[in-house]
Amino acid sequence: MKGFIKGFVTVALLLTIVSCGQKRAKYVFLFIGDGMSFANVSLTEAYQAHVRGEVGMDPLCFTSFPVLGEATTFSADRPITCSSAAGTALSTGFKTRNGMLGVTPDTTDLTSISYKIHDAGYAVGIMSNVQINHATPASFYGHSAKRSDYYSIGQELPKTGFEFFGGGGFIQPNGKGDSAAVSLYNFAEQGGYTIACGIDDFNAKKDSSRILLVQEEGSSKICPYALGRPEGALTLPQIVEAAISVLERNRRGFFMMAEGGLIDWTAHSQDAAGTIMEVLDLDQAVKVAYAFYEKHPDETLIVITADHATGGLALGKRGYSFDLSPVAAIKSATTTDNVEAYMNNETTVSYVNEAAKIGWTTFGHTGDPVPVWAVGVGCEKFAGRQDNTDIPRKICDIMHVEF
Repeated sequence: MKGFIKGFVTVALLLTIVSCGQKRAKYVFLFIGDGMSFANVSLTEAYQAHVRGEVGMDPLCFTSFPVLGEATTFSADRPITCSSAAGTALSTGFKTRNGMLGVTPDTTDLTSISYKIHDAGYAVGIMSNVQINHATPASFYGHSAKRSDYYSIGQELPKTGFEFFGGGGFIQPNGKGDSAAVSLYNFAEQGGYTIACGIDDFNAKKDSSRILLVQEEGSSKICPYALGRPEGALTLPQIVEAAISVLERNRRGFFMMAEGGLIDWTAHSQDAAGTIMEVLDLDQAVKVAYAFYEKHPDETLIVITADHATGGLALGKRGYSFDLSPVAAIKSATTTDNVEAYMNNETTVSYVNEAAKIGWTTFGHTGDPVPVWAVGVGCEKFAGRQDNTDIPRKICDIMHVEF
């Protein structure tokens, strides 16, 4: 009998060890394609096939990942979310009202997983190709009943102690209007951040313990759009690569959130060519992370999702065909004037949609679920249907961080 009990206890102990022995993700990348719907991605894949002279869809790097799921995106008060409410859900695991950021509907501060992960000893990086105090990146460190309180949100950045921030700059770096308030760049420097302007400057300062990488100091600009981007401009793939070089110094590991924010902006404009180029640019950033994953396949998780869908894109407006030749013609334009005319919406945007037989239902957001792709440690948890609030909870679980 004693032998049986001893054997039973041994088996129970082994089962406990197995159940508690889930592999930890040491390195986690969360990519958010702002406004990136299934249709936006499909349009991009169809474009790639068209360029090769074929009918079909050429997979992107991230659409080739082994796990595919979908996430619902409604906010606490609307079936169609705004970016700050969706960013809050993805960052904190809780719903809030449209227009709010990092707080509950009654304006109580929520805690982003960025803080929880940082407190657990990991390095943290937050980045975007729009301004770093814009809705989505700000949701991972800021708190405000109004997402438009850009100045007060930006003041929270240096208080985080996160190792890396990157983006186009700050919205309203000196406050609203003609305010003579202290610049958010000065706040960042006073908070211990080294400001690097562009990749060359970053390479000279990359040994700093905390870095804010921007396009140009003092600027409120975004990183330039992928379509017609000037040579030497800061890009999201460059920002991700720079972030890795800083964050990987931490022996515990790191968490990185990288937003492709300009997908949303081009889709708001019903800009087919611009949307395609921004999705491709996000894919290039994911490729940087994937190259890192290939070196650390047993320790890395990469998740790609969206905060919401934008534009209500339809591949086909009439009949059983759409033609991406007009889009390809814009991309292959040999003169800057042609690209600038398109980006300035001088009739060319609507012409391309009509000629390509691409439909849009709105200049705003839509309420359809968004895609979730994943590869690496714990990626299977992201398969199937989920809510956007589930994603940060799963990330913490896989990193062995208490939510």
